Amino acid sequence: MEATPGRERLIEQFKADGLNVMFGNPGTVEQGFLDAVDAAEDFTYILALQETVAAGIADGYARATGGAALLQLHSGVGLGNGIGMLYQSLRGHTPLVVVAGDAGVRYDAMDAQMASDLVAMAKPVTKYATRVTDRNSVLRTIRRAVKIALTPPRGPVFVALPMDVLDELNSEPVLPATVPLTDVAPSPASVGRAAELLASAQMPVVLVGDGVSLSGAQNELAAVAELLGADVYEVDSSEVNIAASHPLRRGQTGHMFGPHSKELVGEADGVLIVGTYVFPEVFPELENPFRAGAKVVHIDLNAYEIAKNHPVDLGLAADPRQALRALAGVLDRLLSPQQRAAASARLDVRTRERARAAQAATDDGTPMAVFLKTLAERTGGDLIVFDEALTTSPLVTRYLPAERPGDYHLTRGGSLGVGFPGAVGAKLARPDRLVVGFAGDGGSMYTYQALWTAARHGIDAKFVVCNNRKYRLLDDNIAEYWRERDIPEHGFPGSFDLSHPEIDFAGLARSLGAGGMRVEKPDEAVSAVGRMLSHPGPFLVDIQI
Repeated sequence: MEATPGRERLIEQFKADGLNVMFGNPGTVEQGFLDAVDAAEDFTYILALQETVAAGIADGYARATGGAALLQLHSGVGLGNGIGMLYQSLRGHTPLVVVAGDAGVRYDAMDAQMASDLVAMAKPVTKYATRVTDRNSVLRTIRRAVKIALTPPRGPVFVALPMDVLDELNSEPVLPATVPLTDVAPSPASVGRAAELLASAQMPVVLVGDGVSLSGAQNELAAVAELLGADVYEVDSSEVNIAASHPLRRGQTGHMFGPHSKELVGEADGVLIVGTYVFPEVFPELENPFRAGAKVVHIDLNAYEIAKNHPVDLGLAADPRQALRALAGVLDRLLSPQQRAAASARLDVRTRERARAAQAATDDGTPMAVFLKTLAERTGGDLIVFDEALTTSPLVTRYLPAERPGDYHLTRGGSLGVGFPGAVGAKLARPDRLVVGFAGDGGSMYTYQALWTAARHGIDAKFVVCNNRKYRLLDDNIAEYWRERDIPEHGFPGSFDLSHPEIDFAGLARSLGAGGMRVEKPDEAVSAVGRMLSHPGPFLVDIQI
């Protein structure tokens, strides 16, 4: 094969792997590569004004496509800027292929400006991190990285690409990466044992995470839950793993306090864990949260997560869809008439509870509630929601429930600033769909530049600021801290307050090339929905809470 510069061959490798869009922020040590990018056909560079924003857009794009996304960062300083968002992608299992340049291998001994150990920086926030130092190992390394990123448990990978290596002639073949199939079914014997452990439970619980969504196992999960009559709690969950309207869905366990999760599952005598680990809180319960004698079955493709924190009776390293389908089949044969009747009764209780809750729900008439209700009515719920509303999220999902896979993405991993760039990435991936990103006022300011990227590239995403003029989640968390330690309530720390000086979110949106308006009254919320939906291009609504 005729040799060509590595920087040009690299682009062909990306294209062979379906990575035709690259998100990034340019730098001097990548200039030769970016010059080649500019000249490449059928290859698009999406410019962000800061690396955190580029990483967030790439994360949203990958989540919306279900595949990998390509992210370019600038040397050590750019990688440093993006690390917080890469942590988000690592915890959320987003398959990002991250590349960054450096001045060159020949300069390693000089310890010059911007020199840093990129691999050491990237390792804590990626599945795999390496640096290419041989001109004929560039494409091989990229294929390996793509394979690792897309193999469950998915996650970001990092490859450092020195400028002089990319400048040299490269004769490697351009071939698509091989990603192994992981739709592994458990053995009949292991499925039979799982069914026996769970069938006799009188208070069963199912704990699920995004491994269910990745496997496409939502229907199989619902079937098993119904056969058992088991409450379903979402744990490490940010996608649609079970429809919000399913009567057995009980919501999220939460990500902050272990005692809360323990309270939800502590009475269960049969526990099925699928596609997650337990539990992911910031302040987890150190003791086993399950009651003595409870039978626990754990299914995940990631064997590392099985029984990672708490013991289980049976762990199955298998594809959730295959395992749940087989489990449903065995349960259907194994359950006695009495067990079926008990499961049906539990399902009927939850169905009636859900109906009563729907009848009792009232519209509080606040600007946010009116906006969400109007948006739901005008769209029929046919939109993609990227939810970083945090303390406002329960209201968002009340009016825009997470029903269909791909229609709802929740923030994950603890990094603020995900909502707006995530919405930009999702809209770029799904240009045929209405995409609305929700963020708190504090979180939005981490990555507000995402609106400029949307305007520059004609990405018609919509944005909503849930503006309570504070880091409200911190208010809630410190109140819990005070209760746990018997500290009298007092004024919240001043560092949680964002009310002064006031931020003009709508004006800021306009300065970045997007449309924007502020909503203070309920009647303004109705017109805001109309303006947002009819506006060509990105548009932001700042709703006062």
